[in-house]
Amino acid sequence: MKLRHWTPLIGFVLPTIVIGYGFVIPRSCIAGVNELTIGFATTVAGACLTYCVGVRSVLREHGALAAKQCALKASPAASDVSEVEP
Repeated sequence: MKLRHWTPLIGFVLPTIVIGYGFVIPRSCIAGVNELTIGFATTVAGACLTYCVGVRSVLREHGALAAKQCALKASPAASDVSEVEP
């Protein structure tokens, strides 16, 4: 995966963490480390994991991860059987 695949995720996670832990949570009644702040971190981590799995599956589907694909895949020319003898 290239840097351009990570930029949307960074664009989501960085502001979410900065705004959440920098401004919103410290000024609210849930300040400190508790179930709610840990749940917020878990939600952001879950979004990151979902994004990474999704990008990886799309890249695999479109052949961008060719080095990691199965070596048993036959080329289209090898599976073309246009002439069959009786």
